[in-house]
Amino acid sequence: MPTLPQLDPLHGNGHESNGNSHEQNGNSHEQNGNSHEQNGNSHEQNGNAPNGPAPTLASATQQQLYAELLTRLGEDPTRDGLLDTPRRMQKSLGYLTRGYTQTVEEVLHDALFDVDYDEMVIVKDIEFYSMCEHHMLPFFGRAHVAYVPHGKVVGLSKMPRIVDVFARRLQVQERLTQQIAEAIEKAVRPQGVGVVLEAQHLCMMMRGVEKQDSTTVTSAMRGVFKTQLQTRNEFLSLVR
Repeated sequence: MPTLPQLDPLHGNGHESNGNSHEQNGNSHEQNGNSHEQNGNSHEQNGNAPNGPAPTLASATQQQLYAELLTRLGEDPTRDGLLDTPRRMQKSLGYLTRGYTQTVEEVLHDALFDVDYDEMVIVKDIEFYSMCEHHMLPFFGRAHVAYVPHGKVVGLSKMPRIVDVFARRLQVQERLTQQIAEAIEKAVRPQGVGVVLEAQHLCMMMRGVEKQDSTTVTSAMRGVFKTQLQTRNEFLSLVR
């Protein structure tokens, strides 16, 4: 496993952002005849580990990596406004990608009910927020989800939860649309499923082509939504 490239500690701080200990640099930073080791100080700040073997890319903590990223961007992670940023980044990205730790089975929690109903059920305008896997910038918009039951219906609040299971990951909109449709088809076993996503992508708005008013629309049709034109058209007309 490669080690982080060598850089001096930041302003005497413990941000050994490139994974090098004072010992590896050959400097003990002896002040007043006392080394850091003799004083028992490891300069642990912003999630850095104690003195010891130099961290590698695999062993470095998330907060150490975020502090290193700030350094590579030309910032000083020890300045007042950034002291707690590595911790905040870890917490924020953990929330924005929490879908990796969730499953459809967990969020459904047996919320399937026997109901004699075989007409279309639509939950529309479900807000969602996701992260583009190419640039790690947000894309966001609304999801419209429909299904035709086959003896069972699902609790209405579960539809937005299923959307979030897959939206809260690094994604592309096309795959996100398919994953939502496939998950509902597998869990509910309806006669058919239809999913439409409308989203704006910051990777197109704040960088690159910088088009502010563009919207990306994707759809996934399963079962009767794919085989029966009338069913598909009814769905699409109701979510416009």
